[in-house]
Parts: sequence; C-alpha cells; structure tokens
Amino acid sequence: MENVQQQSLFIELGEKQQLHLRYIYNPNKRGPAVFFMHGAVENGKIFYTHSNKGLAPFLASHGYQCYVADLRGRGESLPAISKGARYGQTEAILEDIPAFLAQIERHCGQSAEYWVAHSWGGVLMNSYFARQPAMINKVKACAYFGSKRSLYNKHPSKLLQANLLWYGLAPWIAKRNGYLPAKRLGWGSDNESIKSHWQSMQWAKVSPWIDSDDQFDYATTLSEIALPPILHIGAVKDKALAQAIDIEKFMQESGLGIQQLNMYGKRHGHHHDYDHINMLTHPKAQHDQFADLLSWFERYA
Repeated sequence: MENVQQQSLFIELGEKQQLHLRYIYNPNKRGPAVFFMHGAVENGKIFYTHSNKGLAPFLASHGYQCYVADLRGRGESLPAISKGARYGQTEAILEDIPAFLAQIERHCGQSAEYWVAHSWGGVLMNSYFARQPAMINKVKACAYFGSKRSLYNKHPSKLLQANLLWYGLAPWIAKRNGYLPAKRLGWGSDNESIKSHWQSMQWAKVSPWIDSDDQFDYATTLSEIALPPILHIGAVKDKALAQAIDIEKFMQESGLGIQQLNMYGKRHGHHHDYDHINMLTHPKAQHDQFADLLSWFERYA
C-alpha cells in the first residue's frame, strides 16, 4: 500500500507485563482511529503484514489510523504466554482493552471510532461494551469477521476441532504444559494461557454468557442496550468455527442495535470461497469484504 507506514507502541501493565499495539497509518491522510482485536490462538498479525498486506494497511491507505492490538502474552506483547501465565479473558476485558483504548486516545488525540474484530475478538469487544456501556456512544460502527460465541453447528469439522480437540484434548495438554502450546501444535498462530483457554471453552459451548470470575451476566446486560452498528462477515468455507447459524445466535444475544450478516463466497457473487482465516488474508478480499467494510464505516461516518 503506497505511503502506508507502521510503528510499534508499547503499554506498561502491572506484573511486568507489556502490551503491544501496532500503529498503521498514512502520514498524508490521518483520519478516524480504528481499533483491531484478534481472536483465540491468534495475535494481531491476522490483520497485517510488515509488507503492508491485509485489512489494516488497506484501511490505512483510505485514511484511517489503524491500531492493532496484541493481547497479553500474544504477538509482540511481553512476556510471551508460558507456564506462569495466570490471566485469562476476564483480564483481557477489564484490563487489556481499556489500556489499548487509553493508549489510542493518548497517541492520536481521539477515541477509536471504529472497531474491528476477528473470531473470538468480537466476543471480547461485546463483553467490554457490556461492562462499559458509556463507551458505546463513542463508537460509530464495528465489523466482526467470523465472530461467534457458542457453536451451534454440527458439521464434522466442528466436532473434530471443537468437541474433540478444544473441549477434549486441549485441557489435558494445557494442564500438562502449564499453558496451551497452540502454535507448536499447529492449532493457531499463538498460544493460550490455561485460564483463557478454559474460559473461552466454557463460552464456546452452548451455555450462559457469564463471567467465571465475578458472575457478571453479559447476555442479560446486552439484552437491554443497543450496541454500535455491527457488520458481521461470514465465510462459506468456515464450516467448523463460524457458520451462519453460529453468527446469527451471537447476533441475537448482542443487544438491540443494528446488525447485518454478509456471507462471502462465489455463490454470493464474490471472487473466492473464503474460510475462517483467508477472509482476512486472501488478496481478493480487498474487492469483496474489505470494500463492503469500507462502505459500512462510511455509512455511519
């Protein structure tokens, strides 16, 4: 992407933790700020490469100031997840996300008006909105790629990846290692702490959306409020992790606001049959879901 530049920002947390935030921008077009949140067994690289491929550089080329988060212990956040990591998704919601948002406001002098998530990142973002409803009016629109909370589909690949591996084998591996070495196992691009895996596993099952730390009821809270307009992006080849039924169920428990689901694949007139990962990494995505996301943001500018 022409004129798109990148730099790393670091945020100091307690317990000798350092969060990484990748700033991707065009110095000639410094427009609204966008906050990006990755999913489980991932890091922020799902949204960009150092050679300026991916969604964040695409939006930066159109004038958006993009801030891509690495949750605690993932990506370039330090130290990396290891046997001693005791944090989970409750800490991501209550500590990491507020720290990222505060750093964005300090750095560019404005709050992040647009939010983007992949997979479990959408659950974390909506959980944060439930905890901090005052933030909702500061966000103009969101876009979630393959985000679901509970898995309702019964595809064989879901039974393998979720029921057998994530619910069955992963807890045993995590207990044996002191964390889930998902990257070494080839299950994702980053690792998970025991707590983050266990908490996400409970929510991925068809079960109440309640925090295991303090019993905060996310579903009941969200049922009474309207979130910012959310564009949900699904992929026709995403059989295991976010079929239309899974996304639709997530939409139903995500408040009273405007929500729209678009499925991407050749049968819908798009350039490629996308899956859970290449919906963000395929070169043709800029002509399909990236272009629609841009229009969605512009609609609510």
